[in-house]
Amino acid sequence: MLIYALKRLRSLVLSLLVASVVIFAVIEVVPGDPAAFMLGINAQEDTIAALREELGLNLSVYQRYFNWVGGLLSGDFGISYTYRSPVAEIVTERLWVSLPLAAYALSLTVLLAFPAGILAASRRGSVTDLSVMGFTQLGVAIPNFWFAMLMVLAFAINLRWFSAGGFPGWDEGFWISMKSLTLPAIALALPQASILARVMRSSLLDTLGEDYVRTCRAKGLSKAQALWRHALRNALIPVLTIIGLQFSFLLAGAIIIENVFFLPGLGRLVFQSISQRDLIVVESVVMLLVFAVILVNFAVDIAYALVDPRLRRGR
Repeated sequence: MLIYALKRLRSLVLSLLVASVVIFAVIEVVPGDPAAFMLGINAQEDTIAALREELGLNLSVYQRYFNWVGGLLSGDFGISYTYRSPVAEIVTERLWVSLPLAAYALSLTVLLAFPAGILAASRRGSVTDLSVMGFTQLGVAIPNFWFAMLMVLAFAINLRWFSAGGFPGWDEGFWISMKSLTLPAIALALPQASILARVMRSSLLDTLGEDYVRTCRAKGLSKAQALWRHALRNALIPVLTIIGLQFSFLLAGAIIIENVFFLPGLGRLVFQSISQRDLIVVESVVMLLVFAVILVNFAVDIAYALVDPRLRRGR
């Protein structure tokens, strides 16, 4: 188990190194000068040059890269060109919105998908199975931003059960803040739950067709006992992969939903920073999101080893 974990950790470090090079290179080739953008079209050349020196933009590409990576390792993400405040503070403030939103949406996804997938697999070919698969197909087909706008219209404008957007802050109370994240979380969870339910059903049906499950039935176990005691655990391996990918998507891919509900999260921060040419914020936030994706994949790999003993034995 330890050797397996160390191999996965080595892959994590190499992935982060490659990602940092790619992110920095992509941001560097973006046209436009941040200093000239900040000062406007009427700025003088000497003023632009002074600002470039202040921001460190006059250094070579290699110096800027190593300064940026060194800052990331020490927790210093630099100073935002637009907000003129430490990027770490801005990111931390926005992370307290995006991270709970992603966790909330993932929890709803699992709570909806697992029972639906298991129910459909246990009643294969029945009306229940066809109904569940029909609803999941509908969930995959509906764009989450369109579903979000429908929920705003129904639950915020007509019924007035929820606010139409914005985030009051955690200082206003836990339940008030979670209530403001409920509609965005549901909008994010619907398509993900549909995908996960279909994967759960498919994986469980494949596992139920294995020889060891038939042997369990031949020894006297009921279909439900064979499913819950033996088939379900082995069916979780591909499901864990999807859950890890979904959490990464929910954390990094909620830009549209955050803009629909006017949530001050990481996705909206990246969108605003790109439009304002605040490259240091874009680089830092994207690198943080990449780190989250790779870390989640590392956690999924460790979960594989916990579920499948063959991986712990190095097979």
